[in-house]
Amino acid sequence: MESKISLAPIQGITDYHFRNTFQRYFDGVDFFYSPYLRLDNDKQLKRPKVKDILPENNVGVHLVPQIMANSADEFLHLSSYLADLGYKKLNWNLGCPFPMVTNRELGSGLLPHYNKINDILEEVIPGLKTLLSVKMRIGLDNTDDIFNILPVLNKFPIDEVIIHPRTGKQMYKGEIHTDIFEKCLSLSNHSISYNGDINTLDDYIKLNDKFKTLNSFMIGRGLVANPFLAEQIKQIDKNPSKSKIERFKEFHAALTDEYVNALSGPSHLISRMTAFWEYFSRSFSNSHKVFKRIKKATSINKYWAAVEVNCKEESWIA
Repeated sequence: MESKISLAPIQGITDYHFRNTFQRYFDGVDFFYSPYLRLDNDKQLKRPKVKDILPENNVGVHLVPQIMANSADEFLHLSSYLADLGYKKLNWNLGCPFPMVTNRELGSGLLPHYNKINDILEEVIPGLKTLLSVKMRIGLDNTDDIFNILPVLNKFPIDEVIIHPRTGKQMYKGEIHTDIFEKCLSLSNHSISYNGDINTLDDYIKLNDKFKTLNSFMIGRGLVANPFLAEQIKQIDKNPSKSKIERFKEFHAALTDEYVNALSGPSHLISRMTAFWEYFSRSFSNSHKVFKRIKKATSINKYWAAVEVNCKEESWIA
């Protein structure tokens, strides 16, 4: 059975400009997850967050909006808003590891409070107008948190549980607890998707071989760094007549054009594109040198000159 591949949400990276451009130039991604939506103190959504998930800004992209909430009221407010926009499925973020989030019992900060998760779901599920998936870590500090949470989730009609087998405190470093993930496969009543450190085709193959029954994978940083990765996994090539570096250059030019129109001024544009190159550079030979050239660019002309040198002098190795 062919694996389902989803693009994980990355704040400041995988917005609708990126998703739309990615979809035009690459293949193999089945679902795109939006960076999380969260109500402000005045119970409103920020305008950029609203624009990011408007259906007219995501035409042809199979988008699953992600929400962050730690109360039933917030959850229902956001889910009702998304259902009114026409979305059939949403995702609850129980995985964000950043302290400014977890300290407020949001994201993975909610994981130690499994009774609260239960209470929220008991109130939310009867009024939910969409399917619900959950994206989570295995705990905040404790790798055993997930063994308290899975029995809670098993009580409810959850469409999918996406597990990143690290704790929130680990952030994106340290050991991936594949042993705990394996236990989760037998303890959950729901479809499970794997997320975490899939950066190469070899990473995917090892996981696919290890977890024989698994057919859903969520990839974030690895797909931004190497936008060909989903095609490699599914053994397809959207444009076989062109080399990878040619296809990347066309994608990069289109992505830059998107942000020329979206951002105000060259400094904002260079800053945004430099953030992308922190990932892109990993797919080039001499990645440190590639990223250093981009970081040194102080004008648009110098930025494009650095891009040209990178794509001419360094090879695509992913």
